[in-house]
Amino acid sequence: MTTAPDPAAPDIRAAFFDIDGTLTSFTTHAVPQSTVDALHALRAHGVKTFICTGRAPSQTPIVLDALPVEFDGIVGVNGQYCWDTNGVIGAEPMNSGDVRTILDWLDAHPSVVACFSEADATYFNHDSAQLRAMWGSLGKTAPHIDFIDPRTRTNPIYQISPYIDTATEAELVSLCHAVRGVRWHPDFVDLIPADGGKNRGMERMLHHYGLTRSQSIAFGDGGNDIDMLRYAGIGVAMGNATDETKQAADYVTGSVDDGGIAQALRHFGVL
Repeated sequence: MTTAPDPAAPDIRAAFFDIDGTLTSFTTHAVPQSTVDALHALRAHGVKTFICTGRAPSQTPIVLDALPVEFDGIVGVNGQYCWDTNGVIGAEPMNSGDVRTILDWLDAHPSVVACFSEADATYFNHDSAQLRAMWGSLGKTAPHIDFIDPRTRTNPIYQISPYIDTATEAELVSLCHAVRGVRWHPDFVDLIPADGGKNRGMERMLHHYGLTRSQSIAFGDGGNDIDMLRYAGIGVAMGNATDETKQAADYVTGSVDDGGIAQALRHFGVL
């Protein structure tokens, strides 16, 4: 006997997932089995699944290689670089003038460590105890660290992440032409194009696959997920999310360690 679909259930055809604090636990540094099972079930139901992360392309494999699940595409560096198995779907690098402004500011503040994200490389300007402490908090999901002088590079930069507080962030952003900052960790800010964000990456991916925002559900826990949760047809904040992120969501589910993703998918009748 075949059960008829619930006519009240939303027509969800695409699901977007942040990585750190959403798919992976900050406690166990692993993806809960309930989440793995939910991802398999989504794909079995014909729902396309996407990663939507602040990580750069070179930083995603350490998580994806440990997941026994395939994804239809990845929205990386907070929406600035999108790709699937067939290639790049959309990319928006930072303004080169703004990159030079940030480099000049870093030269004038040599104690500040910053991460630079290109399409095929991610590197830091120098080492610091603050960097090591934060990277250590990621456990086995922490990507490899490389140190390169950013002024020796000529490739487009999609994101610069300096380890600065919010007041210093405002000062630095004010010097730039078209930059804004988004955060998923209190120790650093991800600087991206002013018109960028995870929502823009979602928009590119949905358009590529012929889907609408109303057909999407998104899961996140950090400040850089707020645009994504507001843009999605259904925005879900994890129970471990920041208060601001929860306020931007349509629904607050359980934490990543308590099966929050599976819980929300059942709540909305997606599964």
